[in-house]
Amino acid sequence: MSQITVISGPERRRVWSDQQKRELVAAVSAPGANVAEIARRADLRPNQIYRWRRQMGQAAQGFAEVQVQPDPVPVTGSAITVEFERAIVRIPAGASSGLVSAVLRSVKP
Repeated sequence: MSQITVISGPERRRVWSDQQKRELVAAVSAPGANVAEIARRADLRPNQIYRWRRQMGQAAQGFAEVQVQPDPVPVTGSAITVEFERAIVRIPAGASSGLVSAVLRSVKP
């Protein structure tokens, strides 16, 4: 004969309020935030935070704020310089639009 175990009691699945979700999504959006560490402290998986971020529409939308200012040291051979928080992209004058798009999409701010 086989044995069957019936577990009764409250379900393990937790219910998160919208405010709690917003706070966790905001925490991972901060510069230098570690999603795995934040998820560990909240006792959930990192993919859940990413799902909430997508649902809230806070995932990358394809556009970023651009600030234009004169470069104090001119860089020769570059037509455009894009400065992200952790990277600087210098685009040469002869670069194709497809290459420029691919490079800028691959840089994660």
